Order: sequence, then structure tokens, then C-alpha cells
Amino acid sequence: MLAILSSCTVIGINGWVIQVEVDVSGGLPSFSTVGLPDSSVRESKDRVKAAISNCGYAFPSKRVTVNLAPADLKKEGAGFDLPIAIGILEATTILQRQRPGRYCVVGELSLDGAVHRVNGILPMILAAREQGFSGILIPAENSEEAEVSPPGIDIVPVGSLSETVEFLAGAFEPGLVARRELRCPGATSYDVDFNEIRGQRQVKRALEIAACGGHNLLLEGPPGSGKTMLARRFPTILPEMSDEEILETTRIYSVAGKTSEKWGVVASRPFRAPHHTISDAGLIGGGVLPQPGEVSLAHNGVLFLDELPEFRKHVLEVLRQPLEDGEVTIARANMTLTFPARFTLIAAMNPCPCGFYGDRRNRCNCNEAERRRYTGKISGPLLDRIDMRLEVPALDFTEMSGVTAGEGSAEIKRRVDTARSVQRQRFAGINGVHCNSHMTGRLQERFCRLDRPSLALLEKSVSRLGLSARAYGRVLRVSRTIADMEGASDITVSHVAEAVQFCRSGHGDGLQSWG
Repeated sequence: MLAILSSCTVIGINGWVIQVEVDVSGGLPSFSTVGLPDSSVRESKDRVKAAISNCGYAFPSKRVTVNLAPADLKKEGAGFDLPIAIGILEATTILQRQRPGRYCVVGELSLDGAVHRVNGILPMILAAREQGFSGILIPAENSEEAEVSPPGIDIVPVGSLSETVEFLAGAFEPGLVARRELRCPGATSYDVDFNEIRGQRQVKRALEIAACGGHNLLLEGPPGSGKTMLARRFPTILPEMSDEEILETTRIYSVAGKTSEKWGVVASRPFRAPHHTISDAGLIGGGVLPQPGEVSLAHNGVLFLDELPEFRKHVLEVLRQPLEDGEVTIARANMTLTFPARFTLIAAMNPCPCGFYGDRRNRCNCNEAERRRYTGKISGPLLDRIDMRLEVPALDFTEMSGVTAGEGSAEIKRRVDTARSVQRQRFAGINGVHCNSHMTGRLQERFCRLDRPSLALLEKSVSRLGLSARAYGRVLRVSRTIADMEGASDITVSHVAEAVQFCRSGHGDGLQSWG
């Protein structure tokens, strides 16, 4: 006999409904799975056999053929275990389905029939909802994550194969997953605060500008000057995520299997700090069926690259597309996937291999060739996509031993929220643009008009500093952000002057390709 039911899988960060066809026919006992299954799907036959037997049902001593349609789509993961087992029980008439409505079934089986969690349950629920299913059966372990999905479909948590059979037969009511608010109390609290930082007033100012406009920032300074400490406190001054951003980020983490077991949702802005030994696939994503990399896991949040020149050059070069487009495209022989990757880049580096070039208190042991070789690992085109650059000086004893607390994150965040609200109103109705750093050339012409004195100053800066066309746009965007912070409708000379200071080249032996 033939049984047909529906399941789901994930391709990229989107769910896909898969039709599971199970045919049980006469012939020598066998179990075959077709429809481009990967090794984990092919191995499901052993898990399904053991689960059916250990739950007290009879596994047929016949020819079992499972087809996963569409046949030209690669199937990956163990989430097809449960629908295959249900299909076999329906095809052998052990299960007489009485439950009305169309249900999608997802879950991995253990040998004793327990149903285990699967990755990507949120995109699967959204896909089943879009296809008009009455409900979806998911592992009970995925309930926390499913609670934040939009209404419109019944979500049934099941803990075992027996529970699933009884539910579909109309003999068991496990209760539906209850929806809850996306924002969880305590989910956006931080253990760090800006008031813990002594001195570094200019750097704090730069970080506030970066937070207000979503600008990328490079911090350069000797070891121990506080670059990492500053970067790790940057998320505490960023605006809270909107509901749309929370769902979009949670989908990515769901696919990667990194959702919080406590909250089941990513409600605070991500902060990703990969080690400099990371591969290009680890940074942008990869695999036979590509999975999200660090740039996508940092979507709507912060990507912190410490010791920037220590990263392999070809790894850094793959950052060009996400920095420019806010997404990353991964091509494989049988598919091309695009992952969102709109993040704020905070990079930190020493000025030379020993770290003490330009430090008045420590002698630099590097010669000019070594310094150039060290900074030369970072290409000009990559640096041209970083809006702001700042030198972080070493702290003196007075600053380090000061007892006066600096301004706290809450105070800075209030100013950031005010500036961001101005930008939300400015870009209302423009898709893909939420802050000043996202502006295209056409939007810059519209919202970053300069008066004569400001234009003259910018012209002089371009001439003297050798700024590129992209750097010219950086100055305009940063100027617009500084004006927003001051509540000014027009960009003035002071705004342009400060922006040029943050966008200009460094000292003579630094990164010559900057700007």
C-alpha cells in the first residue's frame, strides 16, 4: 500500500515542504530511500526500524520504498525519521488516521522511539504556514523556539513515536504550543557597561557615532589600550531589535542550531568574535548544503575581528560582498544560496607586529619593512569599506587609577535611540535602508546636501588626503550621522570636519591605502 504525508527541510534559511511517499509492497524484505537523500537520511532506515519495533508496532517484512519529493532537491538531516515511520505505519494500516486537517510532520527518532530536536524548526513552521497546513508536529524539545512563531498554524509538540501515532489516530491531545512575546525579560541584559571604561573619550565618541549610524569602525592602538574592552561594550549602546529583526536573526540561529535553550529566541543583538584562525567557509558559510557563517550569525548585530592583520588575507577579502551588499552569496554545483549579513564591523589591530609603534612609553622593535608587511595584509579595497578609523592611545597612570566612573551605557543608548528614530523616519518606506550607513549614492545626494563652506572643506580634504570616491561617500554618511546626533536638519562645516577626522588616513607608516 501507499501512504503520502508531508514534512519539511531547510535550504539556506528558508523552509521547504517535502512530500514523503512510502510504498510497502510484496517481495524480499528491503528498505530503500530515493529522492537525493544524504547519508543522514539514508541511515534513517535503521533508526526507523528500531523505533517502530521498540514502540510495540510490527515492522513489515516486505519491500519498503521511500520517495522524498521533489526528487531534484538535496535532502539533508534526520528530521525525516518521524514522517517516514508514520508513513510505514499508515501503509501497513497499523495507523488509521482520524485527525482531520493537513499536518506536516518533522522529527528525529532515537532507537527507543523518542523524538529529538531538529535544527531550523522556525523556518519550517513558517513554510508550513505559508502552504496552508492545519498544523505541524514538531519535537517537544523545539517548543521554546516554536513559541515565537507567528499565529496561523497549530503547533503540536510530540515526545515519542507512540504519541504521534495516538495524536493522528485521534486518541491523544498533547496540547498546542502557546505563543508568547518575542521579547523575554532579561534576554537583553548585559554584564558589561561603558562606565567601566576609564579615559578614551575620543574613542567613546567614535563608538557612539558608529552606533547612531551603523558605521563600521577600525580601532588601532598598542596592546592593553582597551580596544577589545571597548568593542565588547559596543552592543550595550545599540538600539533594541525590532520584531522583524528578532525573527530574521532567530531564523538564522535556528538553522545553525544555535538558539538559546533558555530563551529559544535571539532577542539581543548578536556579538560574534571569531578567532583569527577561522577559514573563509567558517566566516561566510559553507558546506555541501551551505550553512550560515559568522557574518550571517552577526546579522543585525556586531562582528568583532580582533588582531585584524592576523587573519589570512583571502579570508578577509571575502568580507567585501557582505560589507557592500549586506548579504553573502554562496555558490555550489547544484545550488546558489544567499544569506543575510547586515552587521556592524568593529575591527581592532596593533600598529605593527610588536604593537608599540607610536607608543611614547615603549620602544618599537620593528623596522619599516616589517611594519609595511604587517599592515599590508589588509587590502585597500577592504579598508575602503570601513567608514571610520581611530587611533586608540595607551592610558597613562592617572586615567587607569581614576575612581570617577565614566558615562554609562544607558545614557549613551538614549542618545543613540534618538538619532536612530530620526533615521527611521527619514528612510520610512525605503526597503533595506534603516540607518545612514545603508545609504546608496542616490540617497546620499538626496539626504547629504552640503552648503558652500562644507563643500569647500570636503573638496580640500579630498585633495589633500587623496580620498577615493567611496571614501567621499563615507565622509558624507558620517557627517549626516553627526548632524542627526545634534538634531540638525542640515550638515554644517563642523559636522564635515569631525567626519573627515574619523575617515582620514593614519600616520605616515600606517595603512597607506586607507581612504
